[in-house]
Parts: sequence; structure tokens; C-alpha cells
Amino acid sequence: MNRPVLALTLGDPVGIGPEITARTLAQVAGAEGHHGIAVGDAEALRRGARAAGADVEVREVSDFSAAPAGPGVIDVYDTGVLGTDVPEWGAVDARAGRAAVTAIEVATRAALDGAVSGIVTGPINKEAVWQTGSEHLGHTEMLGELTGVTRQDTMFVVRGSAARDHHLRIFFTTRHVSLRKALDQITEERVGHSIREAVTALRVFGTERPRLAVAAINPHGGENGAFGDEEIVHLAPAVEAARAEGLDVTGPVPADSVFHQGLTGRYDGVLSHFHDQGHIPAKTYDFDGTVSVTVGLPILRTSVDHGTAFDIAGTGRADHATMLSAYLAAVDYAPFAPLIRETYGH
Repeated sequence: MNRPVLALTLGDPVGIGPEITARTLAQVAGAEGHHGIAVGDAEALRRGARAAGADVEVREVSDFSAAPAGPGVIDVYDTGVLGTDVPEWGAVDARAGRAAVTAIEVATRAALDGAVSGIVTGPINKEAVWQTGSEHLGHTEMLGELTGVTRQDTMFVVRGSAARDHHLRIFFTTRHVSLRKALDQITEERVGHSIREAVTALRVFGTERPRLAVAAINPHGGENGAFGDEEIVHLAPAVEAARAEGLDVTGPVPADSVFHQGLTGRYDGVLSHFHDQGHIPAKTYDFDGTVSVTVGLPILRTSVDHGTAFDIAGTGRADHATMLSAYLAAVDYAPFAPLIRETYGH
């Protein structure tokens, strides 16, 4: 698309999603190079804009091809689940859960149909979603079912310091499991698969010759087995096999230095092995700017990486920086939407 159109789901309408969406769209309204359209209940977005103190008009559109109105006007594709009866702020509510799910369904269909270049998802409340009868653990599982994909991976995008346009991407061998279970899941085969998926993602998202580092697990990279043998048994063989295939992969590199090296430009990506190993450096370095991109879907999807913040919902205190970063990342990656579909489609 000459002007990429991005669908921003409101998330749970009684959380901070409507506020941060309104602030984000208000900030980018009138931009010539892209058009963001909220997806959800129009009244929820209006209430969010009022709570955020955003001086904007909320315009309802019925087509994602609608031309932007310019500064001071933000657009919403009204899903019509709640009408004017929006539940109270900050409490788990099945109707709010249904509204959140519907917005995701509508935005995903629009991306699959090519009506939008990608989707940016606001925070949902899992308990509210479960009250609708859904058994999904969250966005990832829901999007997998909607797009027919059985496995997706997470790519964190962190702004580095080597150059203004340098970004480090962080990948994960395991995700939402306990640390003990994660260690049991780390095998040469699984790490090898994760290496190849990470390199593919780096290429799909614009890095022509990806340089990937594989983080070590144990202190000092295991010290030749003195502090653990995962590096010897699982990680090094996986790296060697990938290098034999012609991939530019380094490791295992001690985790206390590999992320710094990546942020300063030595690597384009780092493969971490469990949830906090990758999350802690990303969020410590740039909490508001770190963006989560779902890899493996046939559509572009970026997301905030925080929750619904029910405790401050409706107070106007929600910071939209992460939502704005997720939106701008989607704008940057929108030109790769056809390649994403080609690579990960069926």
C-alpha cells in the first residue's frame, strides 16, 4: 500500500487500551505516510479519549480504505459489541472480554484480506476473555487459531545505540513456561529450529545478511562444563550445525554481555532461551520503546508488552509510549507485509 493502513485493536475496553489508543492516534493524525484506524467500540474509544484529555473528534468509518480526515480527527471501525453501554472502568467483565475478542477477530480478518497492512494490538485481560467461553491463553493463541498457524515466535525489537537506525531483535527458544520446564525443553534440536526461525525472521523484516548470536544459559557460558553443560551438549552443536548451513551464527555467548554487544551493533539478533533472559535486558534498556512482534503469522502484528492496568484505567495517567512505539514499528514493517504473507502463509 502507498499509504499503509494499520488496525489498532482497543484491547479490553475497561482497561487502559482505549486511552493509549486515542493518544497514539491523536499524535499521528494528519501524518502523510500512514493511517491508523482503531478497531473496537466507538463509545469505548470516545470515553478513552475523554479520560486521556485528548482534544480529538472520533469519526466512525465503515471501510478501512477511508481517507484520513487530518489532524484532530481519529478514526474507529466500530464493532458494535457494547453500543453506548460500556462497562465501568477497571473490573473484569465478560462483555468487555467479548468486545476485546471481536476487535481482534475483525482486525485479523482485515489483515488476512489485505484491507490493512498489519495490526497493532492493545492489552487484553485474560480472565475477561475466558469469561466469554474462550480457552485461549492470550493474543498469540487466538491469532494462531484465526490464521491457521500452530506455532508462532516472539521477536522483541529494541532500539540500539550503534546508530540511530540500529535495532536489536531478541528471540526466544522457550516462552511462557517455568524456568525449570524451560531448561528441560532446551535441546539441540529445539535450539537449532529456533536459530533458523530467527534468521528467517531477520531476513523477512529487512536484514539482508543477518548476524545472530546465541546466548549462553549458565554463568560465564558454563566455564567448559564447570557451571553446567547445556552449552556443550545442546547450544554449541546447534550453532555449529547452523554455521555448516552457511548461517552467520555466533555462540554460545555469555548472557551478561551478549545483549550489550547486540545493542551496540555487533549482532542483528540474539536468541535467548527463556522468558526473563530476553525480557529483562530489553525492558531495562528501553521499557517504553521495546516492541513485541509476532513471528510466524501470515500477517504483520506488533503489540504493546504490558497489561490492562485496571488500577489506573480511566484516570488519564496511562502512558501511551509503548503503544506509539508499536504503531510506528508497524509503519516501518508495513512494506514487508507481502513477504510476511509469502513466507508464513499456507
